[in-house]
Amino acid sequence: MTLFDTIARHASQTPQQPALQGSQGELDYQSLWQQIEQLAGALQGAGIRRLALQLDNGLPWALIDLACTRAGIVVIPVPHFFSPAQQAWLLESSGADALVGPEHEGWQAAAPLILMTGRPDEQALPLWRRIPASLPELPAGTAKITYTSGTTGQPKGVCLSLEQMTSVCESLALRVAPARVEQHLTLLPLATLLENLTGLYVPLLTGACSRIPSLGELGFSGSSKLDPAALAQALLRWPSHSLVLVPELLRLLLALCANTPALAERLKGLRFVAVGGGKVAPELIGHARALGLPVYEGYGLSECGSVVALNGPDADRPGSVGLPLPHCQVTIAADGEVMVSGSAMLGYLGEEAPAIPSIATGDLGRLDEEGFLHITGRKKNVQITAFGRNFSPEWVEAEAQLCPAIARIVVFGDGQPANVALIQPLPGSEADLPRQIAQLNSRLPDYARLHHWLPVALDQSPGLLTANGRPRRNEIYQHFSRQISQCLSEGLTGESA
Repeated sequence: MTLFDTIARHASQTPQQPALQGSQGELDYQSLWQQIEQLAGALQGAGIRRLALQLDNGLPWALIDLACTRAGIVVIPVPHFFSPAQQAWLLESSGADALVGPEHEGWQAAAPLILMTGRPDEQALPLWRRIPASLPELPAGTAKITYTSGTTGQPKGVCLSLEQMTSVCESLALRVAPARVEQHLTLLPLATLLENLTGLYVPLLTGACSRIPSLGELGFSGSSKLDPAALAQALLRWPSHSLVLVPELLRLLLALCANTPALAERLKGLRFVAVGGGKVAPELIGHARALGLPVYEGYGLSECGSVVALNGPDADRPGSVGLPLPHCQVTIAADGEVMVSGSAMLGYLGEEAPAIPSIATGDLGRLDEEGFLHITGRKKNVQITAFGRNFSPEWVEAEAQLCPAIARIVVFGDGQPANVALIQPLPGSEADLPRQIAQLNSRLPDYARLHHWLPVALDQSPGLLTANGRPRRNEIYQHFSRQISQCLSEGLTGESA
């Protein structure tokens, strides 16, 4: 049964059940289905083939995405956290002939799209059209082009089919089913594939309600700025049963719970919290569970349709990223690289798309005796010190998540006699860094310790962080290479550990 067959069934069997909620209004399943069908017809009638979607989180984003997919129109989410140059590259390279969102140079205004979002009044969305200069060929069956954050200035478009995305969502629904989620709150941008699937498609497949406040309501501004007080207020305003977090958000949530008893009490209503997008220290998950938060670690990548493995109430092993989802198979190559089959993308946009039997993830890992997947680091990031010791910086960086004063950290030591850590302190906690780093080093072997560290502001320079706030290691090294070299050559303690 397809996603839309399921939504139609919900519309027939539970027509008044809330499906989508946001600051723009509320839609039950019957109204949602009517809106999807109406918009799909309007978009088809306009002759649109590829639509770029550049809106804030909210009901309009969800409705346009669903209607395009229903109409067989390729959806191209435009992340707000991309730079203007990256957004221009996305629009040009994708061959988009329609755009819903702000005006861009070279686009002509068309008749606006009219939405009904559960309010008495209609909402008109600006629609822009153009004839693309080039139309790159797409693999057959492409429903969505999701652009990776990219390690260069030009992100790559990953082509996915509706069948693949639905398979991922059905597997997720099975893994999460014991939690009986009835309401999900979207905290990540819907333009990211992870929240698009887990925060919109999965709830609709299961008959649950997706609650979609704007990113501004959640406290987000720019690409990586977040107001903790605003997030706390949003969590109090929008009580829900499930969340999807990146590690930095989990750490912030724990800090908010410690400082806001009312929020800690409200969050006891959560039934499932997934965390992924980077390695998570098992102690951090243990801390969350001690506070009553049902946190489960997972793992995935866009080329595999997002989630590949996930812990759950019926199969949980802290320290692992969970059992592989039922629709895919995970194996470990001879060099330790994680390989995923049964869930491969159709191909990259603009590249020849042969059959892809399996995806080489670039991650190192192992499968334990019960089949749980453990991620140990990135293949290209393994660092060999000048003394011949190998270590994955992700391991050290995950251990550093237990230091409340550290907002972000990136460790460099490849080919060096000592390791240097670039650390973005949590504002107001700078004085606590030396003591916490000393405690961190006491848990690490000598070759993996932070021998020198430098305080930096990673979120102040464009291009140093990915879509979900993870540091871009190569870009950061290039940006701070002079400081790192000076630290090592002069034996600076930087602030030294």
